[in-house]
Amino acid sequence: MTLNTLPGSSGYLDLFPQRRMSYFGNLYVLRLTVIAGIGGFLFGYDTGVISGALLYIKDDFEVVNQSSFLQETIVSMALVGAIIGAASGGWINDAYGRVGIASVTAPVYIAETSPSEIRGGLVSTNVLMITGGQFLSYLVNLAFTEVEGTWRWMLGVSAIPAVIQFFLMLCMPESPRWLFMKNEKDKAIAVLSNIYEIARLEDEVDHLSAAEEEERQRKKTVRYLDVFRTKEIRLAFLAGAGLQALQQFTGINTVMYYSPTIVQMAGFNSNKLALLLSLIVAAMNAAGTVVGIYLIDHFGRKNLALSSLSGVIVSLVILSGAFFAKTTGSSNGIYGWLAVIGLALYIAFFAPGMGPVPWTLNSEIYPEQYRGICGGMSATVNWISNLIVAQTFLTIAEAEGTGVTFLILAGIALLAVVFVTVYVPETKGLTFVEVEQIWKERARGSGYNTQSLLEQGNEP
Repeated sequence: MTLNTLPGSSGYLDLFPQRRMSYFGNLYVLRLTVIAGIGGFLFGYDTGVISGALLYIKDDFEVVNQSSFLQETIVSMALVGAIIGAASGGWINDAYGRVGIASVTAPVYIAETSPSEIRGGLVSTNVLMITGGQFLSYLVNLAFTEVEGTWRWMLGVSAIPAVIQFFLMLCMPESPRWLFMKNEKDKAIAVLSNIYEIARLEDEVDHLSAAEEEERQRKKTVRYLDVFRTKEIRLAFLAGAGLQALQQFTGINTVMYYSPTIVQMAGFNSNKLALLLSLIVAAMNAAGTVVGIYLIDHFGRKNLALSSLSGVIVSLVILSGAFFAKTTGSSNGIYGWLAVIGLALYIAFFAPGMGPVPWTLNSEIYPEQYRGICGGMSATVNWISNLIVAQTFLTIAEAEGTGVTFLILAGIALLAVVFVTVYVPETKGLTFVEVEQIWKERARGSGYNTQSLLEQGNEP
């Protein structure tokens, strides 16, 4: 078996173009993706709803209204649970299967059940579920603005998708790659037969069998420290965890957690108006993710991330300028609207690229035996970074000014451009084996070129 004929790789699909699958080509795969993504929807709802609930919690509790630290802590509490779940989730996924711990499991599960040519779009669907959950949370927030007990209802509705996913997950099959890893080949083939037509199914089974035999020969119990002992795994984890950290430190959840508060800082004092304007931002976030689902398998992960970051930098500079001008100028209304435009532009650029790319790359850049543990560790980095941002934004804005705060985020986005350029490879359309070869080449110091991987398959 040679690299250029691996199932799903560009060489294989050039030879058998009729076997290429489109995003909507198999409703079974799409159904698994959506059900797995309900966990993302729930997390999106939780992170979005707190931004509106916070406005009414401040109204009910004067001590919260007077303390930026308490407001940050309320927003951050969900993230503490996410950190604990992500830290343990990787090991649980590898040991017991792709169950539970949704923020870690869903991208890995979707990636392992997806044909490689549409893997990016399907994993990005999980991000769409997150942004869709955030959008719905703003609608719910608006619906309960005139209801007694406002923020209590806002938070309580989140139980509904959790119950739905619990029952749907009882009907979900296990990841075929995990079943192969656990030597349950018949069950894996049964799942794969629902994904591929017979000719490609045989190739996929042969490929998985060969890959599993190689894994078995070098099989060992993977521990957390093992990630840092092998250079190729270190490089993969640096790229994956670095992207997850930069996703947060470029400010996305500053915007999603605090957008109604930011809108009020810009001069729109009404709670209802702040929520309405924030709803527009959340709608753009969801719409931008739909664009990302298409672009990620056509434009490529790396190109998409770099384009996204370029727009993010411009948007953050606009936001910073609006708040600087608001503090010095007389036309506060104009600068308030400029800040809202800056928020909308930020989401329009962030959502298609830096929203899905970190999660997609982290679901595909690790060897099979490290996929669960590295995915869990990188998700932990994401939530810790998320917690730091959520716990410090209001304090920094209060101490240094909102304009300075957004300028700091723009500087971090500029560093992110350098990081992506240097450390992140392009993985569009590559199989897991081909992606693993990237890190082997980089560990040997030979650089990386996608074409070189395909050419190697033609060598005698």
